[in-house]
Amino acid sequence: MTANVAVETTPETPVWNDPGRDLGTRVSALIEAMTLDEKIAQLYGVWVGASDEGGEVAPHQHDMEEAVDLEALLPVGLGQLTRPFGTAPVDPALGALSLVRTQARIASANRFGIPAVAHEECLAGFATWGATAYPVPLSWGATFDPDLVRRMAAAIGRDMRSVGVHQGLAPVLDVVRDARWGRVEETIGEDPYLVGTIGTAYVRGLQSAGVVATLKHFAGYSASRAGRNLAPVGAGPRERADILLPPFEMAVREGGARSVMHAYTDTDGMPAAADEDLLTGLLRDTWGFDGTVVADYFGIAFLRTLHGIAGDWAGAAHSALRAGVDVELPTVKTFGAPLAEAVTAGRVPESLIDRALRRVLTQKAQLGLLDPGWDPVPPALAGADLDDAEALRGTVDLDTPANRELAREVAGEAVVLLTNDGTLPLGRPRRIALVGPNAAEPTAVLGCYSFPLHVGVHHPRTPAGIGLPTLGEAVAREFPGAEVTVVRGTGIDDGDLSGIAEAVRAARDADVVLAVLGDRAGLFGRGTSGEGCDAESLALPGAQQHLLDALLDSGTPVVAVLLAGRPYALGRAVDGAAAIVESFFPGVEGTTAVAGVLSGRINPSGRLPVSVPRGPGAQPATYLGARLAHASEVSNIDPTPAFGFGHGLSYTAFTWSDLVVGQGTADTDGAFSLAFTVRNTGQRAGTEVVQLYLHDPVASVVQPVQRLIGFTRVPLAPGEARRLRVTVPADLASFTGRDGRRVVEPGELELRLAASSTDPRLTARVTLTGAERPVDHTRRFHAAFTGEALEGQGGREVQEGGKGGEGGEG
Repeated sequence: MTANVAVETTPETPVWNDPGRDLGTRVSALIEAMTLDEKIAQLYGVWVGASDEGGEVAPHQHDMEEAVDLEALLPVGLGQLTRPFGTAPVDPALGALSLVRTQARIASANRFGIPAVAHEECLAGFATWGATAYPVPLSWGATFDPDLVRRMAAAIGRDMRSVGVHQGLAPVLDVVRDARWGRVEETIGEDPYLVGTIGTAYVRGLQSAGVVATLKHFAGYSASRAGRNLAPVGAGPRERADILLPPFEMAVREGGARSVMHAYTDTDGMPAAADEDLLTGLLRDTWGFDGTVVADYFGIAFLRTLHGIAGDWAGAAHSALRAGVDVELPTVKTFGAPLAEAVTAGRVPESLIDRALRRVLTQKAQLGLLDPGWDPVPPALAGADLDDAEALRGTVDLDTPANRELAREVAGEAVVLLTNDGTLPLGRPRRIALVGPNAAEPTAVLGCYSFPLHVGVHHPRTPAGIGLPTLGEAVAREFPGAEVTVVRGTGIDDGDLSGIAEAVRAARDADVVLAVLGDRAGLFGRGTSGEGCDAESLALPGAQQHLLDALLDSGTPVVAVLLAGRPYALGRAVDGAAAIVESFFPGVEGTTAVAGVLSGRINPSGRLPVSVPRGPGAQPATYLGARLAHASEVSNIDPTPAFGFGHGLSYTAFTWSDLVVGQGTADTDGAFSLAFTVRNTGQRAGTEVVQLYLHDPVASVVQPVQRLIGFTRVPLAPGEARRLRVTVPADLASFTGRDGRRVVEPGELELRLAASSTDPRLTARVTLTGAERPVDHTRRFHAAFTGEALEGQGGREVQEGGKGGEGGEG
């Protein structure tokens, strides 16, 4: 076949195909030349699946939509192709060939030669068969390492772009407000600053590879009542402004994110998909976002079917367009014939179509899709014989050794050691009892948006496409001299008690017990974690707590290992286990990383991105609570966590000392400066994660007791010390005041240098002077950390990446 597609030729290159012209001029000329049907066609996608034989894609029949006649649609064009690689298992090379042939068909079928934007999920790696499954976002948060996440995202982006994908539906920037919510695993954590810095790093990495990042879910999705998926959001304007919105604001301003996906939920009765103040007033007019806003799947139709604010499909389309939604996904519904008929009848102004179209075509032009030399052949197929499909099978590797090494690095940094009585690292045990439902489960390391669990479960005869060593296998490799006995004990959520006696016998015969517990990721009730898999409480699912308690009574030291998508209460194990290791769905290299922590090959440096509760109730609760959200004499419920946000232990010890406040008084538009020393007093190298919290004791509106405003990773050799300096702009003390404006107020503050939200090490009391000062989206987001070795020691300077204060290693 011929790979190149020639656009319609004329004596002169059309203005829209001329890269030498101004982008706005090109897009305006194209809009002027289009019919109404051609305009609308650019504003929707079609859900398709690539052919595993290299033929053209076929429309995917979803149970929520009618069948799509692709042949009838293509003469007027097509805006997007939905998940050609992520709908069914397909060899990557043949999927790429299928996409090439489909894009050629799309471009040749419409008058202007415009191809579609192909988008895919990429929440924890490119969600396609055979691609590396990286740790889930909750593990990204546990690394407190934006630069590492940026490198991971760049690798994901390169793989996607290599086979012809243009847009990725990540990152999730929802801030956890209730850990019972099923999609906690997809989030980065419970703190907006951590979510914003890590999420922005992901955006930068993905877009550095030429793939459009999509921020989701804008905004408030994670604050649904009782942690129920799609339930109404009860957040007030300050919670929204100070907790839910800042990660999106940061990713737009500092990350340059090029697309945003609206949330499914309504806040105080206003669905996000119809919220003009949110999608246009704030996002575009205030923050200056100039990319595309895409619908969450079926989200526009939900304005009629779930929210009840539209009486027909045209009304739903009108509401979404007016609010600022540009593209309907996953497939054409409201933006098809109903919208065209409504425009023709005068119900919907064509100017709304043109506004959305301008954004869509601008993005296509930026991607090179309007250039006269556009070629559908992606880098992975460059130079290949596209007429011999079978010869291409197996020639594209999306799970390379480099990917695996990067996945291993992320997983290793994300493991959190919660408690340890000295049992870890294990040394050389002769007999290890590996007990629990996740001990021998290959998919225990995967989240719900990994391909094997998101799509592969529907194709049970197709292999996973990637190697997934169980923890049992990883432990056997890590401790080659040990006798490893694996016993299931109970299932994840089946409540089966029949195997507990066998588990206890194995425990009594062992030198140490590894109790491997946690979740099974899935969708809409197929799992205990994942989209639509919300929890009634934070008790371990099924009979896992019964198993854990029985093991604690065995008399053998028990190390609890959690492979999970959310934090769980662990009952007696908090005080009774020899050690607790937490790993949030750590991906294909996760069991290797966990085994490395158990043996001591890896010194853990992960920190909790979410609090671990002491009891299964008392939800919702996060560390960001105001005074009355914490334990008090006026309530019998104590929400104090077993392990607070930011907590994590190491196999070495660190001391913090010699705090000097260089600038302890500053104007409301000034900055504070601090200096202090961190020393590794242990016998092995390790990384301390310095966290900076702000406490505002008196403010005009109620504030959280403390909130994270900066962090940095500090790697130190045994005995090494580093002098750290941090500059803290007054802007970081800002909050939404009584009149709804963000302000910096004069007054006393505490800057807490801490190992976690529950472990402050040094406190600086500082004062803001002068007048109250309003700030806006141009305010400074970060504290800047720098550092130097003491006493003539070598080492790297501690310097935050990017804008400063983003947690990059020194």
